[in-house]
Amino acid sequence: MDLINTGGKMVWDETLAKSAEAWAATCIWDHGPSYLLRFLGQNLSVRTGRYRSILQLVKPWYDEVKDYAFPYPQDCNPRCPMRCYGPMCTHYTQMVWATSNRIGCAIHTCHNMNVWGSVWRRAVYLVCNYAPKGNWIGEAPYKVGVPCSACPPSYGGSCTDNLCFPGVTSNYLYWFK
Repeated sequence: MDLINTGGKMVWDETLAKSAEAWAATCIWDHGPSYLLRFLGQNLSVRTGRYRSILQLVKPWYDEVKDYAFPYPQDCNPRCPMRCYGPMCTHYTQMVWATSNRIGCAIHTCHNMNVWGSVWRRAVYLVCNYAPKGNWIGEAPYKVGVPCSACPPSYGGSCTDNLCFPGVTSNYLYWFK
């Protein structure tokens, strides 16, 4: 099965990073601020104590792939069912959402953060904002088909690593390689 990502490679967006930084600094363990969530997708992660790598905070989001079953086109009539067979899949689906192609993240150390009813003393809080927003109810995160066969015309047919790519080389996001 080949998958089509019509949004292209994820690129870093400084404005999204600044809004993530502002939210992380609030040390509120919840999605927000609400007025931005109409436009942005958002993933949150928190750890207590020392962390060695950003991957410790991000990898659990991608690992949700093991609980996600892609809905095939014949399943999407007219809406696609959510096929999550574990406690959570929406971090994964937002990461891979085909039309989300910009990301901005921030890490903040919160000295007293309320997480699931407990106060964590040195919580390392990661907020990542995605645009355009993904995780639309009734839609699949990507399509089945030939890679790069549905790239936006403005990309001029550029395809890199089986992803649509606008040809700009200065804003790659290499975190996940």
